[in-house]
Order: sequence, then structure tokens, then C-alpha cells
Amino acid sequence: MNYTYIVECKDGTLYTGWTNNLEKRLRAHNEGKGAKYTKSRRPVTLVYQESFDTKEEAMRREYAIKRFSRKKKMELIERKLKESEKKTGRKSRKSEKNSCEVLKKCPKRDRAK
Repeated sequence: MNYTYIVECKDGTLYTGWTNNLEKRLRAHNEGKGAKYTKSRRPVTLVYQESFDTKEEAMRREYAIKRFSRKKKMELIERKLKESEKKTGRKSRKSEKNSCEVLKKCPKRDRAK
């Protein structure tokens, strides 16, 4: 299985990537052995994931998401949380975190978009 994922960094920024082993990749990010971007922004928290049969599909999706604005990424994350809550009938701890609060963490240049 291959995954496209989004993690939220300690500074509130979002990082998008792909992997074929999500647990191992998250561990690498949090140990400073993942992407250069996340190395100085630890710890990171998984906020979104999609699974794909092929590496190519996961990479295409990663590329598409990386081109999204922060606002569009947050909408994607919130939509996935709501879908998950409907399936399980439970509220996620992450859903308590309003996307507006997360948006306030980002630099002003990102909020203007």
C-alpha cells in the first residue's frame, strides 16, 4: 500500500509527502531523519492520509495537494475528519481543533490567500 499524507508541524505549518510505510515515515520525521523541512519543526502530527495501490498514484496526489493553498488543505483535512466521525459515530480529538485556530498559526502571507 502507498500513502499520501499531511502532517502538521510544531510551528503550525503543513507538510505533504508520500510513502509506502506510513508509521516508519512518521517516526523518521519525528526523529529528524525525514524531510529537511520537518527536521527543524518537530514534532509532527499526522492530520490526513489517503491510500493508493501504486506509488505513481500516491506521488500524483502528493503533487496535486502540494499545489493547494493552505486554506484548501485545511478544508481537505476537515472534510476527512467529518467523514471519519460519521463512519465511527465518534468525535475525533483533532476535530475539536478549529481549522481557524490552525490558520492563525500560519504567517500573514498565507492567511491573505
